[in-house]
Amino acid sequence: MAWTLPPCDRPPAAFQRWLQDQFTVAQGGFAAQVLWQRGWRDTAILPGFLDWRQYRPTGPEAFGQELEWAIDRLTQAYVTGEKVAIWGDFDADGLTATALLWQGLGQWFGERLTYQIPDRLRESHGLSSTGLQDLADRGYRLILTCDTGSTDATLMQWGQSLGLAFIVTDHHTLPEQRPPVVAILNPRSFEPDHPLATLSGVAVAYKLMEALYAVATAPETPWAAPQFPLEELLDLVAIGLIADLVELRGDCRYLAQRGLAKLHELTQGADRRPGVSRLLEVCQASGDRPTDISFGLGPRINAVSRVQGDARVCVELLTSRAVDHCRSLAEQVEVLNLRRKALQRDLQSQIQVRLAAVDWSTTPAIVLGEVGWPVGILGLVAGQIAQTYQRPTLLFSLDSSPDPVTGVALARGSARSVGNLNLYDLLQAQRGLIHQFGGHPQAAGLSLPVANLPLFKTAIEQTLRQLAVVSPSPTGADGELSSQKPSDATAAASTPVFPVPGPTADLIVQVKDLGQPLFQELRLLEPYGMGNPPPRLLIQNCWFKAVKHQNQRDHQGRKVRYIYTNFELWDESHPQGVPGTWWEHYGHELPQGRCDAMVELGVRPQSKGQKGQFQVTLLAVRGAGEWAETAVTQGWLLDWRRELPPAATAPQALVLRHCPTTWAELQQWAQRAVDQGRPLALAYGEPQPALGEAVWRSWVGWVKGAIATGQALPIGQLQQQLHLSATTLHQGQVTLAAFGFRTDPTASDHWHYQPETSQREASLVLLQQFLQRVAADRFLQRYFCQVPVGVLEGAIVLRR
Repeated sequence: MAWTLPPCDRPPAAFQRWLQDQFTVAQGGFAAQVLWQRGWRDTAILPGFLDWRQYRPTGPEAFGQELEWAIDRLTQAYVTGEKVAIWGDFDADGLTATALLWQGLGQWFGERLTYQIPDRLRESHGLSSTGLQDLADRGYRLILTCDTGSTDATLMQWGQSLGLAFIVTDHHTLPEQRPPVVAILNPRSFEPDHPLATLSGVAVAYKLMEALYAVATAPETPWAAPQFPLEELLDLVAIGLIADLVELRGDCRYLAQRGLAKLHELTQGADRRPGVSRLLEVCQASGDRPTDISFGLGPRINAVSRVQGDARVCVELLTSRAVDHCRSLAEQVEVLNLRRKALQRDLQSQIQVRLAAVDWSTTPAIVLGEVGWPVGILGLVAGQIAQTYQRPTLLFSLDSSPDPVTGVALARGSARSVGNLNLYDLLQAQRGLIHQFGGHPQAAGLSLPVANLPLFKTAIEQTLRQLAVVSPSPTGADGELSSQKPSDATAAASTPVFPVPGPTADLIVQVKDLGQPLFQELRLLEPYGMGNPPPRLLIQNCWFKAVKHQNQRDHQGRKVRYIYTNFELWDESHPQGVPGTWWEHYGHELPQGRCDAMVELGVRPQSKGQKGQFQVTLLAVRGAGEWAETAVTQGWLLDWRRELPPAATAPQALVLRHCPTTWAELQQWAQRAVDQGRPLALAYGEPQPALGEAVWRSWVGWVKGAIATGQALPIGQLQQQLHLSATTLHQGQVTLAAFGFRTDPTASDHWHYQPETSQREASLVLLQQFLQRVAADRFLQRYFCQVPVGVLEGAIVLRR
């Protein structure tokens, strides 16, 4: 897998000076380079990106009529004395959203307000009939969902018969038809570039509270005045936003920036969230950095439902002001997180033992299940296994007795994708075998009858083989992917690979640079998240000293079965090494002698009054000799798919004007460009080729016409017109022959018809296989037209 270097183009000196003047950074060169590489070049927009005080947030009124309906219905409930229930979710985003609404609405509804959180180990995301029945029996009439509810139309229809009304605040996939609700606030209704489009569940809940505060502070309002400033809820927003891994742009970034500032106040004496303050203390975190959430608070909050199922204690931890009680709750959460780590490592070890004897040449996916596997951590382990073995991974916990609702034993599982594979579409294709599923292209949760699991595994593997690009045996994170196209004889048995981009360096630095000036420059770009990842720093020709692996210790100094390696990173630029950590790796895995390392820069937590020290986290490492063979420079692949550059500014590139049909074809073009010392420009628009049976009808029609007129119909011309790969074209020829249409052995461009005497069933099987191959071609063509060019850069392995 190739490592990718930063591009050769440097930001103009004027851009660097502007950054220094505006934000008083010491040099500005490192931050300027990262901003320039990531496309942040407009100095009219950059101030709002880097400093929330200069950003103009979008008001909640952007939700339009739906927001008005929600406020009107809440006002009605407040005035008439109705009881209101918050229905949340068990992950960090859903729990902070629940806590935010519980604290925000609680100042007006008091004892008329309750909340409901599904049990992760017994229930799924979303509404349930038993929960709705219980709320109705207890006299609740208005249900306000957060981080869930968009796709629960059937249960809502049933809930209406119980006298329930629904307001949905959510950010998950919107159904084609509006659910039967009073109002639905979901940022998926906005265009993708809208500043509110990437809000998470807690951020949508905050926007609702923002609108309610505006109503409650308006003249002649039936609402009482708020009891605390709205901004006190922003720390909850930051926790949910960053833990949920949404893209931090637009208002998401603004809310995360403001929320981190409020979270930091908790470590500076603010007493409004003693439970969170104690958790930050346990994490040895100051609360002002996104990593304090992504590696500290977020995993701990999520661990509660993963281990014990019931996560309602988290809402209490996030909102209670009883100091002693909250400290006790925080200690409980920490213990559950340690238990989660142990369970996760044990399960991962079990699975690796089972995978040791796998024939990877015939294994396109990892589908495993076992009675007793802990449901709450299957997703975490599936993600680790998928990345290690470069295969989509589906792990299941098998029920030993029938489910009381369905009457059958269920396999409950989690799935994680790898590379460019759309996991949601893959599961949708097996919908008939699945009891329930939901998710997105990279991750999903599902359940199916245990009896269906063998057939489900076979169906998944068959579907993946239709996307056949030969994969090697997995070799870990640095294993190179084969680009050889399978022969026709082996295509049916080949194992597809879904290319995973290699690590990309944002900056090339030396050990002497790993200090305060660089750290402060890179902090300017925080908070990091999807779309703005932490800068990766490449240190070349370096080495490791003082290597020692050990078990992690908890906040009381006790060992935890969770390994990591400490080291010092050295090079010739500085007389002293920099301390660092490599998580979940042993010391003997580090190379001996000179090497290249990819790291992130951070600060070691302060302890016992000592000042924190700068340190690195190791992300990837390889021997120095390996680097020269596989390194490529970012920017060698040019994206002209939407618009050609002006002729005067276009580089002398090798131009690819037709959409590739296979990875091998794209690889060949890329290698030609590298061999010629030129960039490769992707200059094809998205083709609109015929799909499925339309391809077959067109081909048969052209062949019949050629036979009737005696004209030549070259195979090469057919391939170009039908936009088919060579393998699919060959499959089509075999299928045509089964139906009696063949090329003349002495003149391959001429066709004739000879009725076939074989069974019709065999011909139809060949036709179905051909249509499946066409679908695989179309999948790859759409991918080559839509995937970000940076993903392609990292996935293509070049010879230098």
